[in-house]
Amino acid sequence: MIRVVLVDDHELVRTGFRMILSQQPDIEVVGEAADGEQGLALIRKTVPDVALVDVHMPRLTGLELTDRARKYKLATRIVILTVVNEAPFPKRLIQAGASGYVTKACAADELLRAVRQVADGRRYLAPDVAEVLAMGALDGDRSPFENLSTRELDVAMKLCQGQDMQEIAAHLKLSAKTVATYKYRLFEKLGVDNPVALAHLAQLHGVLDIPKRAVQG
Repeated sequence: MIRVVLVDDHELVRTGFRMILSQQPDIEVVGEAADGEQGLALIRKTVPDVALVDVHMPRLTGLELTDRARKYKLATRIVILTVVNEAPFPKRLIQAGASGYVTKACAADELLRAVRQVADGRRYLAPDVAEVLAMGALDGDRSPFENLSTRELDVAMKLCQGQDMQEIAAHLKLSAKTVATYKYRLFEKLGVDNPVALAHLAQLHGVLDIPKRAVQG
């Protein structure tokens, strides 16, 4: 039996995936979470075979969750979920430890194939995502966010979500001075000089959804 948890802040997405997965005799959905922090706690508690994790979430993003799961040496294999035709930093997610990458609009048989393939210890990439990786390798056309370290990307995403330096420091358990250093480095690498420009660049490259609380200036 393949044990699965669903981590997505959209209830309708979780409901749809649960309906598809629960109909299978070899798959059991053992839990759901509506944000990244809840999801990581659920994964640590239940240790499922596979976790389907949204890339864009409050509190902890899919990238942060994946990176922490790897650092905690959890046995759970993570499949990242993203929206149609949007494949933000797939290479970085794979480097962070993701075992799969599928779109939320994938057909039921593709979702099931991804879950079973990943549970079997193999990697699964949706065709569109595999194409993005292949084309990036061929022509060098890749997101500038790929140049950031995992921690720099963490800070960038928090800035885009409208968090200030103290909030980011507390969330990442770093000093404000260290966060400021990461901010300076990522601004330099991306060629921006303020959070608004960073947010615009993030939207352009599909790195994350900009929530209502996003920076305004």
